[in-house]
Amino acid sequence: MAFQANQVYINIPVKDVDQSVSFFSELGFEFNAEYTDKNAACLIINDRTFVMLLVEEYFKSFTKKAIVNAKESTESILAIAVNNKDEVDSLVKKALDYGGEAPSDPVDHGFMYAASFQDLDGHLWEVMSMENKV
Repeated sequence: MAFQANQVYINIPVKDVDQSVSFFSELGFEFNAEYTDKNAACLIINDRTFVMLLVEEYFKSFTKKAIVNAKESTESILAIAVNNKDEVDSLVKKALDYGGEAPSDPVDHGFMYAASFQDLDGHLWEVMSMENKV
């Protein structure tokens, strides 16, 4: 049997948890209050996937490696799928309206449409919709 995780927690460093919570709340995301405090906020993607927004000093307690400045370098792209092109455009527009930046133009491959934004700390988020090929 292949390995299968029960839940996924993605950890990213942020400069200011309160600002990050405000930004993502404006986009329509919710947070798990049980895992949110002055050092961290638990952003809910779905019932099994979460992004932990960790204050940089707290994030450093989990690794000996240097934290990448996400506004200058890219270590990863957080990709989330939504139902359709309108939802992609709506979420990315909200992100830009609330202080995010557009790192690139939307891409339409026919079967997949994607647009992206950088959050307040420069982390890249790709929002996409794909045709159901099943």
